[in-house]
Amino acid sequence: MPRLVNSASADLGASLMCADQGNLRGAVRELDRAGVDYFHFDVMDGSFVPNFALSSDTVRALRGDTRKPFDVHLMVRHPERHLDRFVAAGADSITVHAEAAADLPGVVDRIRRAGRQSGVAINPGTPVAVLEPVIRALDLVCLMSVEPGFAGQAFVEPVMAKLDALATLILVAGARARIQVDGNVGLPRIPDLLERGASLLVGGTSAIFRPGAAPAEEAGRVRRAIDALMAPQPV
Repeated sequence: MPRLVNSASADLGASLMCADQGNLRGAVRELDRAGVDYFHFDVMDGSFVPNFALSSDTVRALRGDTRKPFDVHLMVRHPERHLDRFVAAGADSITVHAEAAADLPGVVDRIRRAGRQSGVAINPGTPVAVLEPVIRALDLVCLMSVEPGFAGQAFVEPVMAKLDALATLILVAGARARIQVDGNVGLPRIPDLLERGASLLVGGTSAIFRPGAAPAEEAGRVRRAIDALMAPQPV
């Protein structure tokens, strides 16, 4: 099974929904060199969320431009209808929403049987308890810290308590799932997220694609900050 990232590290993903849509290939190549660990694809159907973004064609078109993992986040209704095309397009991990899957254990099982990492995302208002039936089968859980669908929203503060609850659930269940946080993950908040157990950070307009800033420079700055936070502390 492809590994998304090094499980002993904290890893930075670039949210390609926030990149220059007219030059995604250039953005991927530049951010690869800048030290991004993986690329995050928000796929939206205009139904589960009131917006449209990216597709399996986007994943396929960019697959040859980097060897970094492709992390596909399906913000779509009936995600089971779309799994095969994203597997074929080159996704390394596929995350579906608990709120959108009628048979969540079945969808997770299909992702795993396809040889991809399995993920489940939950919206800010969805309790962590919905993950209990599948937590031991997951490679990652994506905590949405904004309402899904649009970039640039404010961080939903109660998600911090959910992060604590999720870390406890994973520990008690003896699960291996890593915690991903997606939504307004900027530098001021990253230390607290890492301290509470997050290890996959999705960088959007608050981290990598900040208005007026060069994405590669911002990615390098955030990557260095994460490395400093994760470095062993002197005794």
